[in-house]
Amino acid sequence: MDGDIAIDGVPVQKAAEAIGANDVPDLGPNAQDALRRLLRVWIGFERDLVTVPLLRRLDLGTYTLADHRRLLVNLRQQVVEGSRWIARAASSMDRDHSELRSMILRHAVDEHRDYTMLEQDYVNAGGELETILNRNKNVGSEAFHAFMMQRASQPNPVDMLGAMWIIEGLGERMATGWATRMEELCEREGITRFMTYHGANDDDHMQRFYAMLDEVCVDLNVVERIEMTAKVVARLYRLQLEELDDE
Repeated sequence: MDGDIAIDGVPVQKAAEAIGANDVPDLGPNAQDALRRLLRVWIGFERDLVTVPLLRRLDLGTYTLADHRRLLVNLRQQVVEGSRWIARAASSMDRDHSELRSMILRHAVDEHRDYTMLEQDYVNAGGELETILNRNKNVGSEAFHAFMMQRASQPNPVDMLGAMWIIEGLGERMATGWATRMEELCEREGITRFMTYHGANDDDHMQRFYAMLDEVCVDLNVVERIEMTAKVVARLYRLQLEELDDE
């Protein structure tokens, strides 16, 4: 998508489809405002990802099996922590947000063992299981995790929907294309099951996202908080891909 596309004045559904976010339901006015802001954040995030060295090699066709192992060994720590952020956010919701808490917990159940697929992908790519199990977070992942836990620990952290927009959006809009390209360049199958799974399933997660967005966007303050969290998560996600440790 062109980074200069005009979001204002374009119907939300059409603007969302332009970045590959399909099946957006009818939303209330505040949720539509939030989604427009999130679309802008996504456009900038997608543009910035192109500059990340590892992903640049993917575009140029120079991505190797060693690059793939390096990506997986660094990505695992964020994936392991993911269900903790989600569960913490749910536990921070009060009784007035009980339906939202239930949706968040269902999401945590869906994702709490995803890292096992990533570990198997790493082994299939020629890595040692002990290596990926014992790897600490890189600089970007440390910052990402600290921010996510801090936000999830706040009372009624509805702004975490901004984080969900970025993380689940990667699965819905980019994971399948990345997986196909990675297997093609590495000339090995069975190394992208984690990405393929998210490419196939994150559309369902996004439908939950839209339902939650419509419920929580009651005023401009909430909309702005969601937008800010999305901006921070976009930057920190890119940072963890830039600060990859060696295997």
